[in-house]
Amino acid sequence: MISAGIKELKNNLSRYLTLVKRGEDILITERGRAVARIIQAAPKNKSIREALGPLIVKGLIALPSQGIDKEITPPVEVPGKPVSEMAIEDRR
Repeated sequence: MISAGIKELKNNLSRYLTLVKRGEDILITERGRAVARIIQAAPKNKSIREALGPLIVKGLIALPSQGIDKEITPPVEVPGKPVSEMAIEDRR
């Protein structure tokens, strides 16, 4: 990570932005204390598999081998009053 003071960053912003585009992080300091960090913007339209690729390669995660069942379970009908009515009665 590259460190730069505010004045240095202001005077050479184009050069530092070029470094950020190449993947470098810039730590911005004021009187020797870190105040901010400039990082490369995340690319848009990146698939989940592309984003998680480095973690998969390192063996830190594994993607599911089967698709996820996205079927929504229908609500269960129970006899009696709705919970909302019981809550209103309890408040009285």
